[in-house]
Amino acid sequence: MPITLCFDFGNTRKKCAVFNGDVFYKELVLEDDSEDTIRRLIVEYHPTDSILSSVIEHNPVIEILLSGATHFHKLDHHSKVPVTTPVGKPETIGADRLALVVAAAELFPGKNNLVIGVGSAITYNYVNKYREFVGGSISPGMEMRFKSLQVFTAKLPLVKADWNFPLLGYDTRTNILSGVILGMAKEIDGIIGEYEEKYDNFNVLLSGGDGAYFSRYLKKKIFADPYLLYKGLFAISRFNQ
Repeated sequence: MPITLCFDFGNTRKKCAVFNGDVFYKELVLEDDSEDTIRRLIVEYHPTDSILSSVIEHNPVIEILLSGATHFHKLDHHSKVPVTTPVGKPETIGADRLALVVAAAELFPGKNNLVIGVGSAITYNYVNKYREFVGGSISPGMEMRFKSLQVFTAKLPLVKADWNFPLLGYDTRTNILSGVILGMAKEIDGIIGEYEEKYDNFNVLLSGGDGAYFSRYLKKKIFADPYLLYKGLFAISRFNQ
């Protein structure tokens, strides 16, 4: 079976998904984007195809390595994708957001889809039943909220994420956990509610590394898939072959 490597370089982590044929096989968290790291992946998995989504200034050498060993595609605003992007300045659309809406359009064709990506930032991405990525919104992610409370106050500590906390915090740590994580959950529920008032017959998809911390607190019906971005990257890779 052909092997495809789908790289996702975000603001916090560098990751790679391995697809065996058209089936998601595993996710790998990379130590870095060095030449040695990418060579090890090529030697271990013998990929035939690869695609890179990057929102950072990554090591340019890896593009040369992947181009030499695989059918390589770098996702950007010049990429051919199975959705249209009738938004202003398409060159400003994050590659990660584009991959998310492609995944939604492929998994739920003929449906309106609100795709929520939860990582360094929370992105709300709306792709309609005509496969048009209309736009959305962006707000601070969980780690950004934790850090801002420490940076912009004199005495509040930096708190690490933890799903186990009470509604009514009993110390500084649990007060912050309740405020940040429950606050995000209520924000997401509220944004979904706004879309419900404007659009009908739509799905809500949730993805991203931080989703597990607060998805249990959401009241709205969602389809959670932590690997949604990879599935979008895989679809785009196939579309560009």
